[in-house]
Amino acid sequence: MKKTIRDLNLKGRRVFIRVDFNVPLVPRSSESEGGIKGGEIGDDTRIKASLPTIKYALSAGAAAVILASHLGRPKGKPVAEMSLRPVAQRTGDLLGQDVAFAADCVGAAAAQAVKAVPRGGIVLLENLRFHPEEEKNDEHFAEQLASLAEVYVNDAFGAAHRAHASVDAIVRFLPEAGAGLLMEDELRYLGEAVGNPARPYVAILGGAKVSDKIEVIENLIPRVDRLLIGGAMAYTFLKTQGRPVGRSLVEDDKQSAAHDILERAKLRGLALLLPVDHVVAPQAKTGSPTETLGVDDPKIDDRMGLDIGPRTAKTYSDALHDARTVVWNGPMGVFEIDAFAKGTMAIAQAVANVKGTTIVGGGDSIAAVKKAGVADRITHISTGGGASLEFLGGRTLPGVAALPDK
Repeated sequence: MKKTIRDLNLKGRRVFIRVDFNVPLVPRSSESEGGIKGGEIGDDTRIKASLPTIKYALSAGAAAVILASHLGRPKGKPVAEMSLRPVAQRTGDLLGQDVAFAADCVGAAAAQAVKAVPRGGIVLLENLRFHPEEEKNDEHFAEQLASLAEVYVNDAFGAAHRAHASVDAIVRFLPEAGAGLLMEDELRYLGEAVGNPARPYVAILGGAKVSDKIEVIENLIPRVDRLLIGGAMAYTFLKTQGRPVGRSLVEDDKQSAAHDILERAKLRGLALLLPVDHVVAPQAKTGSPTETLGVDDPKIDDRMGLDIGPRTAKTYSDALHDARTVVWNGPMGVFEIDAFAKGTMAIAQAVANVKGTTIVGGGDSIAAVKKAGVADRITHISTGGGASLEFLGGRTLPGVAALPDK
């Protein structure tokens, strides 16, 4: 068990909270305050997810709360469109109090912004990734960040799989450290799924690429009772089995890995389910003519599979009916287009109906449960797509390992 914010003395102290405010920004036409061409926030889910930790720090008497995050991939230099300035505004609106903005995350601008914050105030530092030292886990950069505060809290589960300065090296300079409330929730739910799941335990994996999920599949084979595979990644498995895949997305260089996974599942007696029918079309576009075929039907020709079919959706839903733990990462098709959304929507409903612990991770899966209107019926929605996959895949996350144990 890791120390959490509840184990730390925050009263009268400056608290550095690493948050995951890597939110989607949509460009805005007019220049915003300070000449920064910031964007409008497309989805503030990640900001809302860390509000309980921020509020806890304030209620525990923190002298100041210093928030730090990355946004996008600016490649180690300032990029106006990736400024966190609009995020400071939205965070303040959600909290109902001013959130000051520091024009840099280290140096004089950061130090002055922190110094100027009134007692019990909040400041958000500029994008950590505007400095190449962040992604290099640079000790000197971490020390500069640490100099702003007296206590460190990591609430950025979505960045915990990165050995970066603000999630790893910083703890060497701020040893009084712990997990935030969001991080604590993630570790609890995902930790139970890895270590002590209620059974039957069912995993559903979808999305585009097998390569993103080989490690997690290999780690899940000895742990789960059923494994359901959908989305474009299913076609690498179907091709391995000699089935016609037309122009469906296949990773040919992962054929042998897919074959090994099927063999390992068979040896263990694991129910690994692949689609039995699919919705095919010439292209993934609205208005493209669709047809539902069995996966053995050679009529797929030069079309591509873009969703699981109704028989597969029913089989997968039936496989969930008695589940006590469900982990879902990745959609069953191109659900953003209504013609290819039925399979994903059916799975979202089936997961929501499970009488047990349900964990949904990955941006697309989260968007799917929201689109299906069932997000409030999921036990835990994981904010860290890559981090949750690596955790389920049995990897140690640097941002978690860096935190002291209780």
